[in-house]
Order: sequence, then structure tokens, then C-alpha cells
Amino acid sequence: MPGLTIGDTVPDLATDTTHGRIRLHHYIGNGWVILFSHPGDFTPVCTTELGKMAAYAKEFSQRGVKLLGLSCDDVQSHKDWIKDIEAYTPGCKVDYPIIADPKRELIKQLNMVDPDEKDSEGNQVPSRALHIVGPDKKIKLSFLYPASTGRNMDEVLRALDSLMKAQKFKVATPANWKPGDPVVISPSVTNEQAKEMFPQGYKTADLPSKKEYLRFTNV
Repeated sequence: MPGLTIGDTVPDLATDTTHGRIRLHHYIGNGWVILFSHPGDFTPVCTTELGKMAAYAKEFSQRGVKLLGLSCDDVQSHKDWIKDIEAYTPGCKVDYPIIADPKRELIKQLNMVDPDEKDSEGNQVPSRALHIVGPDKKIKLSFLYPASTGRNMDEVLRALDSLMKAQKFKVATPANWKPGDPVVISPSVTNEQAKEMFPQGYKTADLPSKKEYLRFTNV
């Protein structure tokens, strides 16, 4: 089965989690969800990552975003592992559900298989994948790291803010953008439209081509 990527609709999977059985589309509802996978329970990088996700949960919640983890071990293993996660990252509480996938079926359907990593029994393990899913159940952004590289939660949050900003206004965020920085106006917006859409004004970069495509504004 071809892997999921940006623009694809996530399948409406029914799955067991640490919060009971859920259907993916029902869980997403009319909001945003960050779906992230991990190579295995009781592994070092994953333990740090799930703790960081829990530590950032308030930031995500303030944006109306729910979290959903995935690892190939069973539900009881996840619950036992959560004790380690919370102990390692003091003050964090893993309140989000973690999907169990002991048969390794879901990771294939969700494009979360690491081609180079195997567990001690030679089974495939999940890659360090993360999908940001919108209210329309479509993947808006994907990060795909090897099992050896832990994610940067500040970048996940920054990318989420960029997506939400782009959805609300016809803008894009330039390189190294962070909340509060100017954004660029979409090329599909004419200068006349830009004057109406952005009454606060905008600045056009003076480029050698004299093409007025790099327009900055604050929203």
C-alpha cells in the first residue's frame, strides 16, 4: 500500500489505545490532530520525545490541537511505559492516547515504517514519523525522521502555527519564520486584492528582476 503524504486523507482506522478503542476520524472531529509514531516502548529517544510532547501539550491545546501517539507494543506495555516517561520528564502528564499496533498493520497504512530498523526479533518498527492532520482529515504536513534522530518540539509548534496562519489568511511563512514575524503574501493574490485584504499595508522587496512577487505584511 502506498504511503500517506501531504494532501492524502488519513484512513478511518479503528484501533486500541491507552484511552480505549477509538476511530481516527471521530477522534480528529472538527479540529487538528498531531499523529506521531515511535519505534518502540521503553526506548531512549522515544521516552524523551513523549515526555516533551506532554510538556508541550498545553501549547497544542491552546491552539485546539489534540495529540495521538503510536507505538507497536500493546496497550499494557504503553501504560507501563508512561510511568517511565512521566518520571523522566518531571511535571509532565501523558494525557493523550497512544495507539497500540502489535501486528504492525497500522504503521504500514499510515506510512510510518522505518526501512532500516528492526526490533530484536527482526520485525519492522515504526519510523519517527509525524503527521499534522487538519479538520478535513487530510495530512497538512509530515515530518519523517530516522529512529536515531529525536524531533524538535519547537519546530513542530512553529510549523503548526505556520499552517494555521496560512489557512486563515492567503499568506505563507518565509524561512526561519516564527510567530510575530512578517509573512509573505501568496502569489495568487494581486496587488489590488492585497490592498483590500491587508489594509495594514505591505512592503514589496526591490529585486533585480523588478518582479513584485516578494511582498511582506503582518497579520
